[in-house]
Amino acid sequence: MKQVLLVGAGGCVGAILRYKLGGLVLHQFPNSRFPYGTFAVNVAGCLLIGVVAGWIEHHHGVGADLRLLVITGLLGGFTTFSAFGLETVYLLRRGLPMLALANAFGSVALGVLAVGIGLSVGTLLAK
Repeated sequence: MKQVLLVGAGGCVGAILRYKLGGLVLHQFPNSRFPYGTFAVNVAGCLLIGVVAGWIEHHHGVGADLRLLVITGLLGGFTTFSAFGLETVYLLRRGLPMLALANAFGSVALGVLAVGIGLSVGTLLAK
């Protein structure tokens, strides 16, 4: 139960930060067609998860609770794109470039396809 609360607390803060940063960036580009808010959150989340994971790699005494709170909770609530980026880089670092490419392209292509299908199903259900 402790782990669930850590993830939930971090996720709550991460989601609020995502909302605030996304809104702040969006207001800088009010007439743009490009989703700068989401883009900024995704890039910031990837940078932050890289910094945190890199720091943890060199501090082996860091407990699982802190990882759950910061990486899974806070950054997961901020953007799951950061976890996707970290997992893809880890695949590359382990010498598995084809799996990294499959993860990168598969996640993006199938994710966009799934959203399109989901929108169609949602529209059908709404009628």
